[in-house]
This record gives sequence, C-alpha cells and structure tokens, in this order.
Amino acid sequence: MLKKIRTDQLRLGMFLHELCGSWMDHPFWRAKFVLQDADDLRRLRECGISEVWIDTALGLDVDGGLSQAEVALQVEEELEVAAVALPAPAPVATSTRDELARAALVSDQAKLKVQSLFGEARMGQAIHVEGCLPLVDDIIGSVARNQGALVSLVRLKAQDEYTYMHSVAVCALMVALARTLKLPDDEVRAAGLAGLLHDMGKARIPLAVLNKPGRLTDDEFRVMRQHPAWGHDLLLTSGDAPAMALDVCLHHHEKVDGSGYPHALKADQISLHAQMGAVCDVYDAVTSARPYKAPWDPGEAVRQMAQWKGHFNPKVFQAFVKTVGIYPIGTLVKLQSGRLGVVTEQNAESLLTPRVKVFFSTRSMLPVRQEVLDLAERTAADRIVSVEQPEKWNFKGLDDLWIDGALPRR
Repeated sequence: MLKKIRTDQLRLGMFLHELCGSWMDHPFWRAKFVLQDADDLRRLRECGISEVWIDTALGLDVDGGLSQAEVALQVEEELEVAAVALPAPAPVATSTRDELARAALVSDQAKLKVQSLFGEARMGQAIHVEGCLPLVDDIIGSVARNQGALVSLVRLKAQDEYTYMHSVAVCALMVALARTLKLPDDEVRAAGLAGLLHDMGKARIPLAVLNKPGRLTDDEFRVMRQHPAWGHDLLLTSGDAPAMALDVCLHHHEKVDGSGYPHALKADQISLHAQMGAVCDVYDAVTSARPYKAPWDPGEAVRQMAQWKGHFNPKVFQAFVKTVGIYPIGTLVKLQSGRLGVVTEQNAESLLTPRVKVFFSTRSMLPVRQEVLDLAERTAADRIVSVEQPEKWNFKGLDDLWIDGALPRR
C-alpha cells in the first residue's frame, strides 16, 4: 500500500516510492529504494523535500499518513477550486492548430538567442539584456493569439537542448501566467524577460555536472544550487538587467515554507514575480525529458505539484492552473465511455471540459476512429473521469495526435 508521509516520519527500513518534489530539489537520481543508509536519510531530511510516498508492502510502516485515494480526492477538490478562482481567460483569437506553425518559428528563434546568451556567458562576455526584448515581444504575440500553442510546443524539447529550451518555455509560461493575473502590459513583458533569463547562472556550471545522467554527489549538488546566485551576478554585470529579472533569477528556487534556496525566504518575503517563476520553472522541468527521468504527462504534473505543500503560493498556483488548464494540452485522459483521448484545446469557460481527440477503447482494447469531442457542448454525452499515464498503456507518439500535422517538416 502506498502512503504519503512527512519526511520527518521517515525511518531506516522504509521503502521509498516517490519524493514529493521536483528533481531540482534533491540529489537522488532514483526514488524507489529501501532506505538503509543513514546518510541517505540525513540528505532526504536536509534537501528541502517535506513529504514522500512509501510502499508499506515493501518496507516498514508508520502511524498516520494519507492513502492514494485520500490524496487524489484532496487534489481534485483543490483543482476544482482553482478552476473558478479567477475570471475565465480571454477566448483565443487563433486555434492551437493554426498557431503551432508560427509558434514553432518563434521557438526556433528563441532557442538560437538563448544559445548565444549562454555562449557569451561561458566565454566571460557581458550579456546584452535589451537585445532580448524583441524576442520576448514575439513570444507575447504568440501567447496572445493562443495561450496554449507555444506553451505546449516548447514542452517537446530534446534532451540535448533542454538547458536552452527550458528558458524559452519558462518565458512563455511567465507571459501566459502574467496575463492570467491581469498584470499590466509592461509587467507582462518584464515577466517574460525574467523567465528567459532566469537560469543564466547554469552557464557557469561544468557541463559534466549540468548534464550528468545519474545521482549527484553532495559537492555536485551544492554546485548546482549556486546557479541562482551566479546568474544574478551575470545579470548585474550586464548593467541593463531590470530589477524583476534580477529578482526572479536569484529567487526562483525559494519556497513559501522557507525550505528553498539560496536565502530560505518565506511567504511574503518572496516577490510575486519570483513566486511565478518558481511555479513555471518546476512545471517545465518535470514535463521535460531528462537523461535520468522520463517526462511527466502535463496533467499528471499539475496533480503532483498540487500535492507539494509549502512549495508554492496557493493563489499563484491557482492562477497557474487557470493558465495551463486542469487538463493541459497533450494530457492523456480516460472518458466515462471508456475511451482514451488526448486534450487538444482548452475551453476558456470551463477548464473541466476541454476538447479531446479520442483514439482508443479501454473496453475492446482496440483503436477507435479518431474524432475531436468538445466536452463543453450541451450535447456532449461524455466526460473526463481520470488522467492516465502514457507509460501504463505503452502508447508512443501521443503528441502527434494534438499537433495533427500542423508543424512543417524539419
């Protein structure tokens, strides 16, 4: 039986099933193992992870904790609250499919720009921040036409381009989140720039550590945690980095419970923009493929992040859910009819009823004729009953279903 417990309840002999936090929060490259080493126990308690899942069938148990069913119920209740917490976003001006080709061009240009920035930083050259603004404006334009297209597209990054495309993804997510929060246009632009520059400190991390496919040593983990301060120094040296970019770069790994870094800030000590950066940074990280972990389905990522108590400002997280959706584009879902489908578009009026392309029956265990269902229509006779993990069904190429041939051949 899986049980969620506090990290301070961990004991040697327990079977650790999963850590409730992003891979950035801990030095463990694997999560499933019997906790036998006192040093591992110490590291778990010190790394900033406040809760874990244990498997009581494979190791020791403890009084208290929450079952999977109890946690799932709490999460769905929180997401439903998030769905109505803010006014509905403005209807999209362009469909996701129609915006994808333009979003791909913006993404390619952004990757080249970020590669250039990192190259300059690694050679000790000053970063020209002002030169990034036209690119940020292009990203704002794409997000304004369709909030989901670019945000969903940049999630599909290759492992060897993660460092660069992660910055692009966080930029797009920051822009979209700022729009959900109804921030002024100049603040939306500044938030996008801050997202683009938030990880510049990684330019100083040795590539052997940055791209290591296995467990980090304690020393390597300490080096990795230096990147916010190093990035802040790089941006200060540039001379033209705005205050928001400096703040988000330095504080996007802070947590509201004070367990983050580099300054262990709490709650209102962390600015709104840094709190935004924390959510956007984690979401893109956990939905991206890395050498040591498979990406989470976007819908699963939202549900996992909703469980991490003390990580995010609840109001900012609610706004983020409103931004990407309870069922983000690309999420594999099961319908009441037993069919499986992939979310292709959000419904601005109700995050619980997106458009879904169905393609498989769990009753016959056979493919079915592909069709797009608008679950918001009054005549819709189906509804989502669960988010499914693609690996459970061994499906390949799910992203092709929502992209639907809209991208030019590379």
